[in-house]
Amino acid sequence: MREGSIRTTSFDVAALAGVSQSAVSRAFKPGSSIAAETREKVLDAARKLNYVPNSIASSLTTHRSNIVAIILGDLNNPFYTHVLQTFGRELQALNRHMLVFTLTEDMHTDDAIMQLLPYQVDGVILTSAQLSTRMVGMCHDRGIPVVLFNRYIPNTGAFGVRCDNPAGGRQIAEAFLAAGARTFAMITGDPKGTTSADRATGFVDRLLDAGIPRSAINSYEGGSSYEGGVEAAKAMMANDATPPDAIFGINDIMAMGAMDVLRIEYGLRVPEDVMVAGFDDIPEGARLPYRLTTVRQPINRMVRATLDLLNLENPDSSVDIASDLPIGGHLVWRNTIPPAKSE
Repeated sequence: MREGSIRTTSFDVAALAGVSQSAVSRAFKPGSSIAAETREKVLDAARKLNYVPNSIASSLTTHRSNIVAIILGDLNNPFYTHVLQTFGRELQALNRHMLVFTLTEDMHTDDAIMQLLPYQVDGVILTSAQLSTRMVGMCHDRGIPVVLFNRYIPNTGAFGVRCDNPAGGRQIAEAFLAAGARTFAMITGDPKGTTSADRATGFVDRLLDAGIPRSAINSYEGGSSYEGGVEAAKAMMANDATPPDAIFGINDIMAMGAMDVLRIEYGLRVPEDVMVAGFDDIPEGARLPYRLTTVRQPINRMVRATLDLLNLENPDSSVDIASDLPIGGHLVWRNTIPPAKSE
C-alpha cells in the first residue's frame, strides 16, 4: 500500500449503507440470502467508496479460497491450451478462479503441489503423468481433492476423468483397415504416461485381431510435440525408404508434424501414398493444410465431470479416491484417410 493511502473496509460500506457488516459480506457472495433492497444499498455504497471485497480475508473466515489449481505438464501439445480455456470458462461460471502451474523438464509434480498448498486451494487438477501416493495423501489430509485429467496414475489413490483412449485407438485402426491399409507405424508420446500407452494398446490390439502381423506395426517416439512428429517421420523414412500404408500419431500435433515433413521433404501425398491419423481433434488439425482424421476428445464433458469430482459445492462430502471415469471419443473422418473400400 502506498504511504498515506487508506483502504476502504466492509465496515465503512456497512456504515454508509446503514446495514451490518455481515450484510455486506452476503451482498458480495453469490447465492446468499439477502433482500434485494439491502443488496442494492450495499452495492451503491460500495460504488461510492470504490470498495472491492478482500477475498483473502474472506478465505481466512470460510477456509475456502474459491481457487482451483491446475498443473500442466505438457505445453508442447496445443490440446492443453484448449483444455485450459475450457476450465477457465467453466470455473468463471462457478464464480471461482484458476491458479495455473506449468511443469518444467526438471520439476516433479510433487514439487509443484508443495508450491501451491500455501494458497489454500480448494482442489487440484493434474494433467501431468507423475504423482506420488504420499503427495495425494497430503492433499487429502488437508481436505484438498486431487483429480487427474485425461489420464490415470495407478496405485496413487488419485482419481480422474479421461477419454476412453484404448477405444479411440481401436477406432483409428478400424478406419485404416477399412481403407485397405496393411502396414502401419505409430508415433508415440510420453513413455511414462498412460494416455499414450492406452491409445497405442487399443490400436495394436485391433490390428492384431484383424490378422495383421506384429512385424507390420512399427513404433517411433515423438515426444508429444510437432518437432517430435517431424523427427519420428524422418526416422521412419531412414529405417525404410518405402513408407507404411498408414501412420497413427498418438496426438494430432505429432501427426501434423509427420504430415508436413513427409509431404515437403519426401514428396509423399496424403492419403494417396500414406494415410495419417491423429487423436484429440485440436482446431489446428481441421484447417485446410491438414484436414486430419482424428478422434475428438469430449473436452466439455470431461471438464465438467472433473469439476464435479472436486465437490466444490459440497467440500465436506467424501472423496471417492478410486473413481476412474473414461468417456468415449468420436471418430472424425476427414481427408487423411481415403473412403472405406467396398467389400
